[in-house]
Amino acid sequence: MSPVAHLFSGLFHKSTSMRQLTAEQNASVKMRKQEKSLTCSQTGVNSSFPGTSRSSVTRCKPGANCPSSHSGISRQLSPLSVTEDSSAPILELQSRGSSGVCGHRVERQNRSGDDGTQTHPENSSQENRIKARCRSCTSMVLKAVWGLLIILSVSSSWVGTTQIVKITYKNFYCPFFMTWFSTNWNIMFFPVYYSGHLATAQEKQSPMKKFRECSRIFGEDGLTLKLFLKRTAPFSILWTLTNYLYLLALKKLTATDVSALFCCNKAFVFLLSWIVLKDRFMGVRIVAAIMAITGIVMMAYADNFHTDSIIGVAFAVGSASTSALYKVLFKMFLGSANFGEAAHFVSTLGFFNLIFISFTPVILYFTKVEHWSSFAALPWGYLCGMAGLWLAFNILVNVGVVLTYPILISIGTVLSVPGNAAVDLLKQEVIFNVVRLAATIIICIGFLLMLLPEEWDEITLRFINSLKEKKSEEHVEDITDSSVHLRSRSRANGTVSIPLA
Repeated sequence: MSPVAHLFSGLFHKSTSMRQLTAEQNASVKMRKQEKSLTCSQTGVNSSFPGTSRSSVTRCKPGANCPSSHSGISRQLSPLSVTEDSSAPILELQSRGSSGVCGHRVERQNRSGDDGTQTHPENSSQENRIKARCRSCTSMVLKAVWGLLIILSVSSSWVGTTQIVKITYKNFYCPFFMTWFSTNWNIMFFPVYYSGHLATAQEKQSPMKKFRECSRIFGEDGLTLKLFLKRTAPFSILWTLTNYLYLLALKKLTATDVSALFCCNKAFVFLLSWIVLKDRFMGVRIVAAIMAITGIVMMAYADNFHTDSIIGVAFAVGSASTSALYKVLFKMFLGSANFGEAAHFVSTLGFFNLIFISFTPVILYFTKVEHWSSFAALPWGYLCGMAGLWLAFNILVNVGVVLTYPILISIGTVLSVPGNAAVDLLKQEVIFNVVRLAATIIICIGFLLMLLPEEWDEITLRFINSLKEKKSEEHVEDITDSSVHLRSRSRANGTVSIPLA
């Protein structure tokens, strides 16, 4: 080949190679444009639907398996590594931008969640406080309602017992037999308590197990024969004396006078507790005891110191004294007792009365001290009514301590005085003169003074101080309101005045 031919062949090869290079460059440019258009269309589709994000367009690294949504693009771009490298920064920027937006949204959600978790405990605590207050208010309302019912029940049962005794005396006068018969009904106290336990308790207990549990009032070993005779005998004698003297007093005096004089037992309980148990000395209770003694003297003077009146007052005061001694000795030897233990103890007194004191009415019957023609002639209706109301009174006194405030039980007892007075006035069995009325009022006031708590003086001072603080705060608020009013008026008039406080 000649040099000229060789030259022309070299030029021809260069031109063909140049054409191939330009064709390849044009093809690469077209592929880039197609890639950009596909990327834009993909991001547009993702942004057009709710719930999708721009971060769905991700970068496919070399040698990695790409998602199925981009398989077409990866197949087209697989032969051209240069195009893949050049398009990577664009996809990476898009993914970063979308992730940044999503990150901000997540942070906002987290912040809102944190705020919710901070506010949620506060709301829950407020709701718990409101619920606790509502529960306390409902419990107080329930206690007050139960207290009102207990007051009415206690006073009505005591009035009913006293009036039935007065009615029974018209045809049948055997006070000791009546006392013995009504005390035997105390045996039913524990069965009534156990039936209430079966009706209300979630975990039922057998009668023997409950009996042994309640017998702990006598000690850790429970009720033994020695303790039965040692602890039950003195209390049974005091119980019988209290009721027997009360029935004797009802023969000499009216029901109003006897019930008023019996309220002196609170004063005697305080005096005995102060002497025997070394309780705290309280001046107000000494005043109440003096008022009780004054009422007793005035009650005896109401009938010009008549013989029957003096004897009746002595019987009533003796009944109140033995009742006070019973309570003080119970506190000294047995301490405090719950409802079950009290039911067990009262039922034990009934058993002791039935076993060991039954010979006394028999002796009185054969000695013609308390005699009746036949058992059929006995007024069983009045006797059972008296015994049933007496048992109901004892049960209500112990139940009331559990359901409501103990002070309400004492208020129910003192309310028996106006109750008996109303019945006596209706029956026209009593004529109230000034001395008898004053004596009754003085005894009732002394009884109410006995109900004051030991810290009554501190409670009274706190209450007075709280009232003074409220008045001072209201006075300060009135001064500030008046000063604000004066300043607003002065500003409206164009001047400023400063009031002197």
